[in-house]
Amino acid sequence: MGLGGNHLFGSIGETRVTFVEKGVDENRRDFLKNLLEVNGFEVVIDEDKIKTEGDPQLYTVAVTDMTFNPTVWVFQRRLKTADGRKVTHDYWNQKTEETNPRYWRNAKE
Repeated sequence: MGLGGNHLFGSIGETRVTFVEKGVDENRRDFLKNLLEVNGFEVVIDEDKIKTEGDPQLYTVAVTDMTFNPTVWVFQRRLKTADGRKVTHDYWNQKTEETNPRYWRNAKE
């Protein structure tokens, strides 16, 4: 699902939630759960229905804070890692562990 800018909300069971990401694997689920809990959010996980036998189990990750918008929180750099560094877009997408605030790279690597 990734960061899309839309504030998606609904219910999981009887709990009203803001959806963070849908259709994520176990690794992504655990990453998001840990990151969001470090930032003080109550996380709700729901197992998606398996469409056909042999498909991997996917999950929906949500929080109970109805005002939380993942895109806003990432780009305003309001989320922090467990060690206090600010979360960047690439960190959120698990592309890097680096949290350097540069979004664009102009120099050759």
